Amino acid sequence: MSFSPFKSLSVAATVLSLTTAAQALDLNSMTEAERSAFGEEVRSYLLQNPEVILEAIDLLEQQQQVAEVQRDNQLVQENLAELVDDGYSWVGGNPDGDITLVEFTDYRCPYCRRAMPEVAKLLAQDGNIRFVIKEFPILGEASLISSRFAVAVKQLEGPEAYKEVHDALFDLPGEPNDVTLGRLAEGFGLDAEAILARMNEEVVTDELRRTRALAQRMAISGTPSFVLGDELLRGFLPADQMQLMAIAQRDQRG
Repeated sequence: MSFSPFKSLSVAATVLSLTTAAQALDLNSMTEAERSAFGEEVRSYLLQNPEVILEAIDLLEQQQQVAEVQRDNQLVQENLAELVDDGYSWVGGNPDGDITLVEFTDYRCPYCRRAMPEVAKLLAQDGNIRFVIKEFPILGEASLISSRFAVAVKQLEGPEAYKEVHDALFDLPGEPNDVTLGRLAEGFGLDAEAILARMNEEVVTDELRRTRALAQRMAISGTPSFVLGDELLRGFLPADQMQLMAIAQRDQRG
């Protein structure tokens, strides 16, 4: 349903009239018969004007959407430092960019795969965005294994190797296991044996645990989820829409 200011005025007027009537009659002091009669009047009005119910639902949905955005903005502000600079997440794009885009991602998530070219397009057309990837495996054991491998690569081989492996894991043929992951590492000239050994160490577990705790604090339960500047996006938008959001945030800053 679309939002109409005239609908809102209609709903507000109806609610006000009913509230005023209730206050004038003082429902608490009314007899049972008077309360019943008043209820019948309200029922009769709504039956004769059922569109009021739809208008009220429309207005309620608008209010809920505003409340959700306000809550999400507050969550971003409360966790901003860890979102943009936790000391371990991969950072790309323009590391000195004036706006940071943070992505919570899962390698088994088809929507994350669809988001990849949109993010790449955004970074290509806007050279002033800093990009942070948060490993957030939530879709089962295969997701967790893939993220453990990616984090192990980052810790042992560095950020460039991590990004190559990160992109490749979305198209990994077959299930992630020692064989497929070992071949993937060797394909990039990496030390497969060392990476596979590192995957289950506490230093990898701790990084994934910290990211999961951050997501829980922010009420993020799905992937992909993004934070663009000071706005939380539950899901992804096309690159052009994210670009408009970035421009709007820069304009607000002056």
